[in-house]
Amino acid sequence: MSLFGTSSNTFGSASNSSLFGQTASANYNAMKDIEVNSPPDDSVSCLKFSPAILPSTFLIAGSWDNNVRCWEVQQSGQTIPKAQQTHTGPILDVDWSDDGTKVFTASCDKTAKVWDLNSNQAIQIAQHDAPIKTIHWVKAPNYSCVITSSWDKTLKFWDIRTQNHILTINLPERCYCADVLYPMAVVGTASRALLIYQLENQPSEFRKFESPLKYQHRCVSVFMDRKTNSPTGFALGSIEGRVAIHYVNPQNPKDNFTFKCHRSNGTSGGMQDIYAVNDIAFHPVHGTLATVGSDGRFSFWDKDARTKLKTSEQFDQPLTACDFNAQGNIFAYASSYDWSKGHEGFDPQKMKPHIFLRSCFDELKPSSKKS
Repeated sequence: MSLFGTSSNTFGSASNSSLFGQTASANYNAMKDIEVNSPPDDSVSCLKFSPAILPSTFLIAGSWDNNVRCWEVQQSGQTIPKAQQTHTGPILDVDWSDDGTKVFTASCDKTAKVWDLNSNQAIQIAQHDAPIKTIHWVKAPNYSCVITSSWDKTLKFWDIRTQNHILTINLPERCYCADVLYPMAVVGTASRALLIYQLENQPSEFRKFESPLKYQHRCVSVFMDRKTNSPTGFALGSIEGRVAIHYVNPQNPKDNFTFKCHRSNGTSGGMQDIYAVNDIAFHPVHGTLATVGSDGRFSFWDKDARTKLKTSEQFDQPLTACDFNAQGNIFAYASSYDWSKGHEGFDPQKMKPHIFLRSCFDELKPSSKKS
């Protein structure tokens, strides 16, 4: 029996060949990668692959159409729609349980849910006073919980067995981005505040400081020290086409740096179009990273060599989310409108959401160049 029960849970049709009609742009799939079947109906906010413990690979996507969807990704790269669940507001974030049996969803409807994939049932486990921006599952030696952050300026910890909230940490402002890799959590808020929390025993604030980036941050991703296999720093992306690499305890102050990305090459007059960095993902094997931006491109980077490994062709709409699978051989990324150019920039006939899968293991290998 399939992990997700019977095929009655599936959504949409297995084919999306008619989805794009005659109005699809030639650049909607600029890299000619494999398309995910039956994509969301509105902008894609988040993508998350299943943990390595599962024998098969599954992909979860949250969308502004209020739905969270799950696909099985076959070895060929083809996708099978498996199941979906809904909120009463847009989905802003998703995460998996460590055993791969559950998915956690955070929504603009101010609630978070746990979705049991075997029964295809979802129940509410969290409530905030404003939309929930991020959700993460933590499996610690002495506790397990879901961590939610919200625009109500709080970080909350929840026991999913009882749906009880067990701890609240007040934030200085609304949460704009967060990432968790036990025992470290990083939260970025409005007014460019960054907070690092240690999660061992009783979670507590470790450090608070101002962002190294001058403009509003959009995304953050914790990275591992490949020798100790523990979290050691994070990459922070902003609306100003820039990423900061920040070590929590740098051996050398110069280890922390920023770099420009998702910008046009500029004109003879020196003017340059600058785009938001919408998501950052670290490769689970190589430790290199991917960024996706409002310029409709993805780029692969080696932070240690401080070099760019690859930049994609330009898609006809922004790239809004990305993730690597546990083995690091599939890069998933979503193209959908992010409203960065307002309603005037949206063409509903042309700008349909898409999710693509790219074979990527070799492209993410570290550069031979040293910084």
